[in-house]
Amino acid sequence: MSHATSPSEKSDSESGGFTLPPLRPGPHQRRLDVIALVATFGGLLFGYDTGVINGALEPMKNELHLTTTLEGLVTATLLAGAALGALVGGKMNDQLGRRRTLTIIAVLFFVGTIGGVFAPNVEVMLPFRVILGFAVGAASVSVPVYLAELSPTERRGTLSGRNELAIVVGQLLAFVMNAIIFSLWGEYHGVWRIMLAVAALPAVALFVGMLRMPESPRWLISQGRHDDALAVLTQVRTEDRARAEMAEVEHLAQEEAETQTGGWTDLAVPWIRRIVLTACGLAAAQQLTGVNTIQYYGTQLLTQAGFSAQSAIIANIANGVLPVIGSAICLFYLIDRVSRRSILLWGFVATTTCHGFIALAATLMAPSVGRAYVILILCAIFLFFMQLMLNVPMWVCLSEIFPLRMRGFAMGLSVTVLWLVNTAITFLFPSIVAASGLQGAFLMFFLIGLLLIAFVWKFLPNTGGRSLEQLEEEFAAGNFNLR
Repeated sequence: MSHATSPSEKSDSESGGFTLPPLRPGPHQRRLDVIALVATFGGLLFGYDTGVINGALEPMKNELHLTTTLEGLVTATLLAGAALGALVGGKMNDQLGRRRTLTIIAVLFFVGTIGGVFAPNVEVMLPFRVILGFAVGAASVSVPVYLAELSPTERRGTLSGRNELAIVVGQLLAFVMNAIIFSLWGEYHGVWRIMLAVAALPAVALFVGMLRMPESPRWLISQGRHDDALAVLTQVRTEDRARAEMAEVEHLAQEEAETQTGGWTDLAVPWIRRIVLTACGLAAAQQLTGVNTIQYYGTQLLTQAGFSAQSAIIANIANGVLPVIGSAICLFYLIDRVSRRSILLWGFVATTTCHGFIALAATLMAPSVGRAYVILILCAIFLFFMQLMLNVPMWVCLSEIFPLRMRGFAMGLSVTVLWLVNTAITFLFPSIVAASGLQGAFLMFFLIGLLLIAFVWKFLPNTGGRSLEQLEEEFAAGNFNLR
């Protein structure tokens, strides 16, 4: 799962008619890069805590005597907590501020991690998994907001997009640490506790780092603290740029307040209801590819494919490397050159094709090392296409598609749908594999993928190449056939 913002956010300043001095190099740019680095520890934790279960689950299952149902529950409770965290995280940002919210999230990451490490049984483990999930969900809505509001318009897309990159780097780090720890201490009782404990270190780094970071100037202005907002801006801009940008930030704060006015009653308007349902459908579709079944259960899948336990946990690193490459290519080369709709459509075609080949390989090839490597390669290619053509574009599309007055509400609703679908699939997947094998599970994803391609083709408009105001005018006029 991932969290990038769109280049279309540049329309914020354009919509207000502001002309700002150009960005110039200097210490303020380095200060902004440091802030982005510290904040994206939240994305790194997101990635590590959702990816570490991949290697920790098998030894945990043996020690805690997990049934197939409990195995799914241990993984899915984190995601259920994330759905709650996504809902509550937005309110925390508005009431407490971005900086304080991220500091609290760091504490929750630490508490959830340590509680899981020392849990003597599954009954104690599950509540701490929910706490950890809450931190993951809250981070998924907090880090992008904080980065976007501190970034200048010219760098907003690139800086905010670093969070998505941090997530997949965190997942890769989890896979690498799992392999190292298992290779060194795999025969020892409780090796999975060491795997989980590693996440405590970036949680401490996020907490200590955020204590030294500034608050979002946009939030400060919304609280009437104009002098404090200007002081923050002068840390990350030249003085002339900071003073000129105050008017823009005030305008953005007014827009932010306006986004809080929308709610359930707006869904009575037909065109708004269609856009929100389309966005929720897109969020659900991204999860219905089954991407997180590989991220969470990849080591076990490779064991079933034919690898030994130690070989599987090492081979699973490939499932972390290619997503990082795909995410970087999308952020720096693809997202601004091809329409969002086209990228997403071809992304679903590519991932569905991979599912078909995985199902064929699992069905036609006898259990062997060759079969295991074929399935590993196909899973890695699938994850590459997910990051290249689905994850980043999906978050960009969600950030652009909603009308201004209900953007905050609708974004929260669609992200909650995403986490709930993720929870359901993650909980059911072990039982599906136990009942039908790898071939049955991936045949199911292949058939679902055909429906997702049809959904995107029929309902998803292209949100790129137009200002947010132009998009809203088109949708309000009933023109959803944007290509």
